Amino acid sequence: MSIVQWQDAAPSLRAVRESVFIHEQHVPKELEWDTFDPVSTHLLVTSSAGEPVGAARLLPDGHIGRMAVLKTWRGKGIGSAMLQRLLDECRQRGMTKVALNAQVTAKSFYAKFGFQVVGEEFIEAGMSHIKMFLKL
Repeated sequence: MSIVQWQDAAPSLRAVRESVFIHEQHVPKELEWDTFDPVSTHLLVTSSAGEPVGAARLLPDGHIGRMAVLKTWRGKGIGSAMLQRLLDECRQRGMTKVALNAQVTAKSFYAKFGFQVVGEEFIEAGMSHIKMFLKL
């Protein structure tokens, strides 16, 4: 397994989206990002065979978006490693807070890192989510 900050020349985001996001979370295509966004930090986790197994993005405003790990790779520390990498990036940039919209089922995962729930549950892409914040 390796975690890399990927660039436009790396595997296409469309391929990652299809193998991770739509397959795992059934996210409608219109909610996904199709092109590389050079102002955000994009992480891609690949297996030793080079297949994408997880991906995440940190927006310039400190919002973590579209973090996902293939079901067959869960429980191996991939999500934790990606999140820690993004939090380290936030600290290096001098950010004081981080936000994300977590699936309600993942709320306890983010709470382990110190994220706190702010606001009520809402539906996004047909799934219950909750807004969470972390002060750095």
